[in-house]
Amino acid sequence: MADTTSPMLIDDDDNIFSAMPDKGKSVVVAGNPSDSKDIPWVEKYRPKSLDDVAAHRDIVDTIDRLTSENRLPHLLLYGPPGTGKTSTILAVAQKLYGAQYRKMILELNASDDRGIDIVRDQIQNFASTQSFSFGVKSSVKLVLLDEADAMTKDAQFALRRVIEKYTKSTRFALICNHVNKIIPALQSRCTRFRFAPLDAVHITERLKHIIKAEGLDVTESGLAALVRLCNGDMRKALNILQSTHMASQQITEEAVYLCTGNPLPKDIEQISYWLLNEQFADSFKRIYEIMTRKGLAVVDIVREVTMFVFKIKMPPSVRVQLMNDLADIEYRLSFGCNDKLQLGSVIASFARARSALVTAAS
Repeated sequence: MADTTSPMLIDDDDNIFSAMPDKGKSVVVAGNPSDSKDIPWVEKYRPKSLDDVAAHRDIVDTIDRLTSENRLPHLLLYGPPGTGKTSTILAVAQKLYGAQYRKMILELNASDDRGIDIVRDQIQNFASTQSFSFGVKSSVKLVLLDEADAMTKDAQFALRRVIEKYTKSTRFALICNHVNKIIPALQSRCTRFRFAPLDAVHITERLKHIIKAEGLDVTESGLAALVRLCNGDMRKALNILQSTHMASQQITEEAVYLCTGNPLPKDIEQISYWLLNEQFADSFKRIYEIMTRKGLAVVDIVREVTMFVFKIKMPPSVRVQLMNDLADIEYRLSFGCNDKLQLGSVIASFARARSALVTAAS
């Protein structure tokens, strides 16, 4: 927990966000003259207040209470992409500064500004400069470092010293995907909150709201496909929804899968059948043909087939070996290994599993 001996006075002005001048994820306000169909829905429908953040209510309510009680500490928000980390801290900034948001916050994307110079120059200059309230009751400024896990170790140690020196006048909010890449000295100075992947219920509710607002034609199977493919990432869900809408008048399950290049569930079932029942040569020929015809990637097939393995009844030892084999293949594919060779490895892995099943049954 960071030192929070200096209380913060909070301005309750409810003015909307203004445009972002700094690097990082920008905020676009619905109803703004620049608001049009060309605006990415990720920004158009970003929550504008803490009340609008639907998921992770326990975390949001805690931060809201700390803000209201003038006890906001330095924050470290971590978790997978698209889970509301940036939206939450931007909503905090809106509550603190209202219309003067742009003058009181420094937002940097640490994946771009990752070296020690940015800490010594831009961040330290901002923290050390006397703040004029501009009508805001609180003179305590906010530094938002997005993707902080991309910062070099030297930059993180330098940031630790800046936090110690200017903690009375500045609050720091670090956002990252991998908390283990943040040095312990920084972690110990922040209150940590983990943002887990969003529940399907929260994603479905938000998507239904946007579908209604945009007047989209989305089938139930299409909505289910959106939720399934985003894997708890709201940003990914909105990007898939918008891109599918641009490609198809009606958003169906097939349209969603075609737009994203993912294999359809019925294709995975067919491929799994071939893997479990066909001889090597026939299985390879059939799978490679459907890959070519539908533009499927081997790595996507491996991931989907891995999930399908859980539905197959088999001894635990056989399942574990097959899962390990598929994990090794996916790892090799991540390094650009030949697709045909790895497809052959997938078929061989299932052939070994099939032989093990026959042996176990005899």
